[in-house]
Amino acid sequence: MFHDDLLSDRVAQMNLLRCRDRETERRERIFNDKVRTIGVDKEALNMQMKEREKEEEAAREEQNAHDADILHNSKVACLLHSRDVKERRAMEKAIVDYQREFDPKDPDRCGKTDPGDAQMTLPGLVGEDPDSESRRRRQKEQLREWLIQQQSERAAERHQRKLEEQRYDQSREDMDNTALQRQSLEVERRKAAAMATKEYNLAKIEEKRCQRGDRNDEGNQTGTGNHLRGQLTGVGAEPTPGIVGVPGSRASSDRRAPQESLQQIIQYQKYQIEEKKRAELEKKQDEEQHDRVRLDSARTALFMERQQAKVNKQLRRQVDSTNVELAETHKRQKPDIKRGSIDDSFFSKFNTCSR
Repeated sequence: MFHDDLLSDRVAQMNLLRCRDRETERRERIFNDKVRTIGVDKEALNMQMKEREKEEEAAREEQNAHDADILHNSKVACLLHSRDVKERRAMEKAIVDYQREFDPKDPDRCGKTDPGDAQMTLPGLVGEDPDSESRRRRQKEQLREWLIQQQSERAAERHQRKLEEQRYDQSREDMDNTALQRQSLEVERRKAAAMATKEYNLAKIEEKRCQRGDRNDEGNQTGTGNHLRGQLTGVGAEPTPGIVGVPGSRASSDRRAPQESLQQIIQYQKYQIEEKKRAELEKKQDEEQHDRVRLDSARTALFMERQQAKVNKQLRRQVDSTNVELAETHKRQKPDIKRGSIDDSFFSKFNTCSR
């Protein structure tokens, strides 16, 4: 029994040691940087592979373009070289023919030259352009067309400017006519108001004059009756309080307005004129005050808009600088997986157990 217990304990201990060895081996295999097969950022690796493929493709395209440019330049150089060789050969041939035709040792060779040999000479000197006349003529025609086009454009601009000036003058004239019409209407309205005021004042004066005349007639009739009754009865009658004058004389029949009434009317008209001037002056002062307030409001609004724009600009700069600092901080704190410079703090974020 005791032997069996020892055997079972030994088997359990062996199994435990085997599990521990397996776990140790697995932990070394997992947490080893060289043989680790898990914990790799597959998306980053795929992105690195795609970027490397793109770089290789761009380098390949650049190399192909460079090779194509080299091939094109080589072809152009070959063509230029062949053309240069042909021109040099033609020039040498022309020099040889010229020396044969005009030999300084034989001055009579020019007259001895056959017509057939003379036709073999070049039509002109080296560098001469036989189409220069036609090209100059075409250039003159093109220059003439350009000048005509410019003249037509300038004439159109002058005509357009003249039409605009005419429209501006017409609008100014219409505005002046409208202002004159309004001014004439205002003058007529003022004249009509003055005439109405004058007629009203005259009517008032006439009404007062008629009332005074009626009172004077009634006083005269009463005085005459009393005088007649006094003569008939022999008793002296007292004069009427409304009659002013010597007793027995006839009362005056003058119905003109007294001087005091005319002075009052003139003073009232002067007062009306002064009141009108004062009202116009107050209206003008109110308009000037309104204009000043409006200008001050506009200036204040413009100043506030400029201040707000300046503040917004400063805030934008601060936000941009803060974003740049945050990006740099994040970039410093973020592990550089692409370059492989990963420290131990990156692995401390994960579980240390293999299970």
